Amino acid sequence: MDHRRGHGHASSSGAGDRPLDPDCGTADAPSGGPPVVEGAAYTCPMHPEIVRDGPGSCPICGMALEPRVAPAGGEEENSELRDMTRRLRFAAVLTLPLVFVAMGDLLPGHPISRFLSTRWRTLLELALATPVCLWSAGPFYVRAILSVRNKSLNMFTLIGLGVGVAYVYSLVAALFPDLFPAAFREEGEVAVYFEAAGVIVTLILLGQVLELRARSRTSQAIKKLLGMQAKTARRLSPDGNEEDVPLDEVVVGDLLRVRPGEKIPVDGVVVDGTSSVDESMVTGEPIPAGKKSGDRVIGSTVNGTGTLVIRAEKVGKETLLSRIVAMVAEAQRSRAPIQKLADKAAGWFVPAVVLAAVATFAVWALAGPEPRMAHALINAVAVLIIACPCALGLATPMSIMVATGKGATMGILFKNAEAIEVMRKVDTLVVDKTGTLTVGRPKLVGVTAAPGFEESELLRLAAGLERGSEHPLAAAIVEGAAELGVEPAPVEDFASITGKGVQGRVEGHEIALGNRTLLDDLGVDPGALAARAEEFRREARTVMHVVVDGRLAGLLSVADPIKESTPEAIRRLHDEGVRIVMLTGDSGTTAEAVARELDIDEVTAEVLPDQKAEVVARLQAEGRVVAMAGDGINDAPALARAQVGIAMGTGTDVAMESADVTLIKGDLRAIARARRLSRLAMRNIKQNLFFAFAYNAAGVPIAAGVLYPFLGLLLSPMLAAAAMSFSSISVIANALRLKGVEL
Repeated sequence: MDHRRGHGHASSSGAGDRPLDPDCGTADAPSGGPPVVEGAAYTCPMHPEIVRDGPGSCPICGMALEPRVAPAGGEEENSELRDMTRRLRFAAVLTLPLVFVAMGDLLPGHPISRFLSTRWRTLLELALATPVCLWSAGPFYVRAILSVRNKSLNMFTLIGLGVGVAYVYSLVAALFPDLFPAAFREEGEVAVYFEAAGVIVTLILLGQVLELRARSRTSQAIKKLLGMQAKTARRLSPDGNEEDVPLDEVVVGDLLRVRPGEKIPVDGVVVDGTSSVDESMVTGEPIPAGKKSGDRVIGSTVNGTGTLVIRAEKVGKETLLSRIVAMVAEAQRSRAPIQKLADKAAGWFVPAVVLAAVATFAVWALAGPEPRMAHALINAVAVLIIACPCALGLATPMSIMVATGKGATMGILFKNAEAIEVMRKVDTLVVDKTGTLTVGRPKLVGVTAAPGFEESELLRLAAGLERGSEHPLAAAIVEGAAELGVEPAPVEDFASITGKGVQGRVEGHEIALGNRTLLDDLGVDPGALAARAEEFRREARTVMHVVVDGRLAGLLSVADPIKESTPEAIRRLHDEGVRIVMLTGDSGTTAEAVARELDIDEVTAEVLPDQKAEVVARLQAEGRVVAMAGDGINDAPALARAQVGIAMGTGTDVAMESADVTLIKGDLRAIARARRLSRLAMRNIKQNLFFAFAYNAAGVPIAAGVLYPFLGLLLSPMLAAAAMSFSSISVIANALRLKGVEL
């Protein structure tokens, strides 16, 4: 009776029978195959440092490269999946009759032996197995050779070695049986393992196809976002004509008409019309937002029942949606610190498995039952196959990809995998006040003139100065003056003093506008208005002093309402044991008023931008894990200094660039959701790593035959192949569970 036993799965295959560059492992696109996505960069899901211009295989682990960002238009054409599917179908068609021929003697009546002699049956098995083991398994051999050439042994090293040994041994045994001594024979015949090799290849290919399909599901968040993009825009020409143009022809400054029910093509500002816009695709808010002239709109959101004319401000890669896609894709390809554990294990794992297979062969050859050499060979192959470390390599990247996509659908953008890992450890949240705790759109609520000055004149001077500033408080003063019909005064020699205020020359007068620190720097005594200013601050107003020719001319008070979501967010974070620290350039009185209302633990007021980073450093020196949330340019240093920088998506581009996490809606409640997602993702990764380590720890000894002396149990290579495939699929399936978690 023949001794035949089998195997099962690998990670992605590469270029199929396409030629591979031995230096970089990148496959050339096959003739007639899918075109390379123009401008796309392809990378390895396990080794994001590998970047190539086209599809192929990773020179480190052998997995198929995939686009960093999926092309627009839904499912991209996956050449790897298509190639593996074709090879699987071909292998299955030949493997089924191969197994029937090889195992025919086990059927009632021995139908195969009645029609074919042992010699002819062996030759028929050879004919059926050869196309499977040579063509269908071709990519595995290519990658195995590359792994040796690149000095980076991986799962394909084991697969190529295992399948190759089983097939070559059987080939020689079938064509030249007289070369083999008695130790290889049973009942006078040399055992062949064509059906084991064929089943191994088929099961590996099945695992490849299932894995590739599962991997593609991890990028569904990106594909969903890309599918939301508008394809055309209706552009208004200066002569009043309208035409539909492709989106890539729209430039900054174009006027675009958006009709009811259409997608807004690009980021811009409304110049005419009123409507409501469904922005749920980026904010998660189901209630449409009302839009009127002057309001900003986001590309790819859906217009309601009104018609809008917008002016394009950000197009192409600069739109919010494009930046979201880029950030999600980059985060999915980054590596969490915990990945180092898997990397270290993989570094010694493959050589250790090869040594284990050699030891298995030696023990069975010296002390195993007859035929000793046949048992030695088949058990060594089983060890090689079952120990393929694909599950270990997939454990971290799959969970990171799913968690990042889940966060994106909730309006939480992680910049990298490290942010996901560290977020759950945060015990202190430092928050800026304006635009983070508050709406960030302050309103002018009071003008108080000193004796000898008129309120309208005071506002005219202040509005003239602030027209050159981009600070939210400046916008409030300019808008307040416009609402009261006050025309801003012309300004010369404008200068902004960071963290303090602005100054300039108006109609021959030296004008300054700013906080109490600026007043002190100028040596101006607030006099009788000091008490009035303090009263405003106790009402949570921000007070700015207007100085004319070195004399205090009056006060402007501005109020910035607290966001409706802020109190609930603070409560949630307190429930999780997070300490809240507020930093603001406002006065201590104003800051304390806000802190009392929100139950904030610690307040540092009247801080300059560079001092915010110093506060973060102080908290870190106390042993705290600090997250910093802010929305302005002046928050960027502190965002970069914190272990986790959190930017409000409603804030500045500089803040988003400096941060590790961006909250699209600017809602602090998302921080609590991000921490929960971080905890769930890390627990998921640890589960995957446990499964992978435990599987190999148990599987290798069983495949080596340690149970044979006690139970007479041997694990055939075919079962080893099936078990190996199942291990990788189970890791991916566990990672995909993150998609359904409640945050």
